[in-house]
Amino acid sequence: MRVLLVEDDLALSDAVCSYLRAKAFVVDAVPSMAQAGAALHAAQYAAVLLDLHLSDGDGLALLPQLRAQAERPIVIVLTARDQVSDRIRGLDAGADDYLVKPYDPGELLARLRAVGRRRSASQAGVLQLGAVHIDLAQEQVRRNGIPISLTAKEWALLRMLASSPGRIHTRQALQDALYGLDDDTDSNTLEVFISRLRRKLGRAHIETLRGLGYRLVQVQPAPAATCP
Repeated sequence: MRVLLVEDDLALSDAVCSYLRAKAFVVDAVPSMAQAGAALHAAQYAAVLLDLHLSDGDGLALLPQLRAQAERPIVIVLTARDQVSDRIRGLDAGADDYLVKPYDPGELLARLRAVGRRRSASQAGVLQLGAVHIDLAQEQVRRNGIPISLTAKEWALLRMLASSPGRIHTRQALQDALYGLDDDTDSNTLEVFISRLRRKLGRAHIETLRGLGYRLVQVQPAPAATCP
């Protein structure tokens, strides 16, 4: 999952970025409204963590831009404003959740996952693809009951594919899920990670649609042989 953190407290921003990146999230961090607007034009985000009190304005002013996107990201407001009226204003403006500072990064992660599960086609965060069992909430994958170890980038890619199984994800959308704005990537990097996931999950579970993108699919078992 690619996340945009809009936070002008640099120490807090660094701590949240480090924590989420260690959990296999791709995170871009900006300290102002202006930079947030530019980032939203440059990339597609699955979630936006939005501080309200920014040096160049109120973070809630970004919500109309976020709501107008074809694939509206999850929005969690992060702020020191603890008045009930402020919470109501944020939720009424279109935020999905509200977290008051100071907060524990673990709680932020739990809320991010909870909102993501509510948005996901797989409400329980668990997906069964034949012999492959994917638990997004627990970050566990098993094949034929055997745990599969995934790297952070492999998890970022699988989380994107598994969030909407059967849906076609464009190459650009998957690249955005893997890398931040400041990362350098080779043209074939995505294909490398797709190949690695196929080896671990089973090649048939990730389908290539030429010119369109990739999707995670259920593999139908071969029909049983019948006697003539």
